Amino acid sequence: MSERCVNPPRLVVAAPSSGSGKTTVATGMMAAFTEAGLTVSAHKAGPDYIDPGYHALATGRPGRNLDAYLCGPERIAPLFAHAAAGTQLAVVEGVMGLFDGAAGGGDLASTAQVAKLLKAPVVLVVDASSQSRSVAALVHGFASWDPELRVAGVVLNKVASSLHEALLRDALEGSGVPVLGALRRDAGADTPSRHLGLVPAAERRAEAVESVAALAARVREGCDMEALLALARSAPPLPVTPWEAAAEVGGRAPSVNRGERPLVAVAGGAAFTFSYAEHAELLRAAGAETVVFDPLRDESLPEGTRGLVVGGGFPEVYGPQLSANKPLRLAVREFVAAGGPVAAECAGMLYLAAELDGEEMCGVLDGAARMTGRLTLGYREAVAVDDNVLAPAGLRVRGHEFHRTTLEPRAGSPPAWGLVRPERRKEGFVGGPSGNVHASYLHVHWAAAPVMARRFVEKCIPCRG
Repeated sequence: MSERCVNPPRLVVAAPSSGSGKTTVATGMMAAFTEAGLTVSAHKAGPDYIDPGYHALATGRPGRNLDAYLCGPERIAPLFAHAAAGTQLAVVEGVMGLFDGAAGGGDLASTAQVAKLLKAPVVLVVDASSQSRSVAALVHGFASWDPELRVAGVVLNKVASSLHEALLRDALEGSGVPVLGALRRDAGADTPSRHLGLVPAAERRAEAVESVAALAARVREGCDMEALLALARSAPPLPVTPWEAAAEVGGRAPSVNRGERPLVAVAGGAAFTFSYAEHAELLRAAGAETVVFDPLRDESLPEGTRGLVVGGGFPEVYGPQLSANKPLRLAVREFVAAGGPVAAECAGMLYLAAELDGEEMCGVLDGAARMTGRLTLGYREAVAVDDNVLAPAGLRVRGHEFHRTTLEPRAGSPPAWGLVRPERRKEGFVGGPSGNVHASYLHVHWAAAPVMARRFVEKCIPCRG
């Protein structure tokens, strides 16, 4: 495909640090513009799975991640253009502080890098709760730090009163960065959180819908919506070839016969909410059909299942319910025993284990998992040790870990990935009696290695007439 210019109006919502209110402003903005009749494309910088769930509620479209570490800087604009095609506005929520990225990587995977790759103006959300005139120095520093970055507006968050707002606006009047909104303190608008951050929207659907509506009302009341939209429309044309799943996988897998598409069952529901939308798109482009099932409710795998994908989530929260669904656990075990290919990440691996916090799981992997008080978090580089259902030996990938659990495999279990920096930790493992199960703590974005989707479809049990 030839490169072409796309020009969706776009904004990046950033902050000086985590906890400043990016999610409040970004999600509220997405919902408010959607309620106003615009088609909004929602994006999240970094590997976060939870915020995109709220973004999806706000816009009625899948929330998409833009992670320059996992996918490479060269894929950020194409993935963005793919998701934003045909929309009237794109809003990108940043990660951490504006200039915070992968450790030791400069601005790699930072919100600033994503904004520059998208040629998008930045709206800086500032927690103003403990400052007045000092806000001008803070904004000046962030606006002038990187001359290639355009910090084009400020939204003041956690403002105490009308007087406080007046002091803040007066301080920023000569800064050259306009104030586009001011939101008052409102503890009631906070979304509930637990050990890995916000509670996923899928676990509290009704309450999440109300929360998003409340955020939209706050942003609509406190922000200059016309100025924000005008700023988004000021973004210059973006020369890019949109990402396409079919082009990435190179067409259907050879094992897919004409008219026969193997069915890949993808775990979903409240216990398994961590997934990237591009994974299902790549599986379908490689020739599979995909269907979502809920291990909390469904007592069998979808009829005709030829491959199983179990991603991340919170099985530790739902251990008793998952254990109580014995028919499905047995069905998964039988599927693996029959040679069915399985790709499991983090929570998916725990579900395949013998037990989790004393609750019986599928027993596909001979190991016991448990919650710990230690957070394992960070980017990883890894190499496939042996050929498996996802990767050929030697395939090098970048991934992400995010959990408070541990799984002790039986002695001699081969590793799923060999870490490039093995001193970081001993990474997960491949399980299964015939090597048809790939299970690991590592979350990998398949858009960076589409060969994994194609390979997985090739390994699916052939359709039977």
